[in-house]
Amino acid sequence: MPTHAAVVAAPGFSLGIHCNDDEITGIDFLEPRAETPAKSLLTKEAVRQLRAYLKNARFDFSLPLAPAGTPYQRRVWAGIAAIPSGGTRTYGELAASIASGPRAVGNACGTNPYPIVVPCHRVVAANRGLGGFARNRGGFLLEVKRWLLEHERAR
Repeated sequence: MPTHAAVVAAPGFSLGIHCNDDEITGIDFLEPRAETPAKSLLTKEAVRQLRAYLKNARFDFSLPLAPAGTPYQRRVWAGIAAIPSGGTRTYGELAASIASGPRAVGNACGTNPYPIVVPCHRVVAANRGLGGFARNRGGFLLEVKRWLLEHERAR
C-alpha cells in the first residue's frame, strides 16, 4: 500500500495525496479512513484546495501537477479538464472532440492520476448513465462517482 503525503476525509470516501517537493504526483480514492495531516507546504495547499472543492463544487484548482501519461492520455485529460463543473460529456462526445474512439477515451480516463482535479467523473456513458469509473464498473468507486456528480449537480 503506498504511503500518502496526506489523507483528506470526504463524505463516504477519502483522498490520498502524493507529491514531491514541487508537484502533485497523484491523488487516490480511498475507502473512508482517518485523515493524515500534511507536512509540506505543497501538501497543505493540496489539502486546502481539495477541502475547498468538497465545500464548493465550483472551486477552481490551481495545483502544480507532475507531467504524466502519454501524449494521447494528456489530450484526453485536457478534454476532461475543459468540462465545466455541473456538466458531463459522454465518452463518445469526448472522443469526437479529440478525433478518437470512446473505448480509448475510457482507457485514458481510467489512468488519470489526478481525479477530481482532472474531473474524469464528468465523463459518462452514452445513455447518460454513470458508465465506469477508475476502471471499475461497480462498487465503492462507482458510488464515489455518483456522489461527485450529485455534489456538482450534474445533469
